[in-house]
Parts: sequence; C-alpha cells; structure tokens
Amino acid sequence: MSDRLRGHLAMLAFSGLIAGSFALGSMAAPHIAPMALNAVRFVLASVLLGVLAWSYTGIDRSAFAAPWRYLAMGASMAIYFVLMFEGLKTAPPVSAAAVFTLTPIISGAFGYVLLRQVMTRRMALALAVGGAGALWVIFRADWQAFLRFQVGRGEAVYFVGVIAHALYTPLVRKLNRGEKPVVFSFGAMVAAALLLVVAGGRDMLATDWVSLPAIVWITIAYTAVAATAVTFVLLQYATLRLPSAKVMAYTYLTPSWVICWQAALGHGLPSGLVAVGVGLTVVALALLLKDE
Repeated sequence: MSDRLRGHLAMLAFSGLIAGSFALGSMAAPHIAPMALNAVRFVLASVLLGVLAWSYTGIDRSAFAAPWRYLAMGASMAIYFVLMFEGLKTAPPVSAAAVFTLTPIISGAFGYVLLRQVMTRRMALALAVGGAGALWVIFRADWQAFLRFQVGRGEAVYFVGVIAHALYTPLVRKLNRGEKPVVFSFGAMVAAALLLVVAGGRDMLATDWVSLPAIVWITIAYTAVAATAVTFVLLQYATLRLPSAKVMAYTYLTPSWVICWQAALGHGLPSGLVAVGVGLTVVALALLLKDE
C-alpha cells in the first residue's frame, strides 16, 4: 500500500470520527462551558498520546527543539475546538458540519501563502462546488435568507474557529522537522492543553463536575480519545503525505457522516432540500480526489 493511499485512508477515518463530535457536542454544549470541556479533553488526550508516543516510538528531547512551533499549532487547535462548542450551543450539527466544509478553501489559501502549493483548475472547481453546497446547508436551503445573508450566531462563531483549523494543516507541514507524527502531535496537544488550562481555569473551577449529565462525560471521553488524540495523529500522518487542499477535502464528507450520526442517535434526517447541499459536498470530494 502506497503512502498516498494510507494518507487517504487516514483522512477517511478522520472525517467519520470528527463527525461524531458534532452530534455529541451539540448535546453536551448547553451543560458545560466550552473552555472547561476542552481543557479536560486536551489534558486526557495529551496523557493518552504521551503514553502511545513513549511506548511505540519513544520521545527524543530533540523533538521539542523550537517549542514555539507547538504553541503555534496548539493555539490553532485550541481556538478551533472552543469556538466549535460555543457555536454548537445554537447551530444545528449538520449546519455546523457544513461550515466545517469551508475549511479546504481557506486551507488552500494558507497552503499557497506558507508552502506555495498551487491550486489546479480541478481543485478550484471542486472547492467552488463544495463551497456552494456548504452555503446551501448553512442557509437551510432558504434563498431569501442567503440574499439577506442571515447567518446564525452559532455558525458565525464556529466559522472563526474553522479559519484557525484551516491554518493548522499547512502549519504542520511548514513546521515539521522530521518528527514522527505521534510525537509531533503530542507536542501540539500538550501546548493546546496548557493554553486551555490557563485560559479556562476559572471556568473549570466554576463547573459542578459531580452534577454534570452523562452526555457531557460521554462527549469528553469521545472527543479526548477519538476526536482529538486519534484524529490529531491521522491528520498529521496524512498532511505529511498529501497536499493541504486534498487533506482537507475530506471535510466535505463531514455533513454526510453527521447525518448518519444524527440518525443513529434518533434525531431524524434533514429536509430533502438541505440534503441537496450535502450532495454537492460529496461531488466536491470526488473532484478533489481525482488524480490530476
């Protein structure tokens, strides 16, 4: 199996795991401050990744040269996840997932600025199709709402986080100095955890942890293991083998995965018109993954 194919399989798993955090996050968001939830999840994920890195590859001190690199990547992810949960307080999961599909467009722009990765015509067409599908879902298939540019507060807050996430992908490739993905992920994870504990200390102290409903603990466990530790490694693994825009192309599958998660959790399916927008994001993925 080629490295490129492994990179694609990693991102396929990434998109499915990320989708779960939208479905579960929307259920947990009303019960806990985003800073507190994410501080705990990143601390847990850091411990998990640290154990994995130490057990399977070892942690060389030289990997932590220029620690500012990890702070830059950790800040990017911390901002993204906090704003994601803040947005999910009011934005429906499928709509938030559609906002997430705007990541490849922004990531492609960052990829050009940081890495001089040039976008081909097919990639530009795919991003345009995917962006149109995302907007269709974000505005709930309401043309009048689109003309008035009526964006919900949750979607607007989350979009700022998406910009931070889009920066992360080319940043990994720019800053990596040969470190193994799990070790590099561990450094970024620890940096994000430190930033969140410092910034969210007050929220953590104010949270009544004993009285939290079960869905919050389920969400913390899932996001710490599957949607943080595992996806960090998958994303870094794929980023070192594929162009930034193609890595983030898999975000176009997220709305489809979220619909599956929502159905499995008993929350029903979106309207047929909204599903048209989701279909466009899948077409965009196919265009992006087609060999040039």
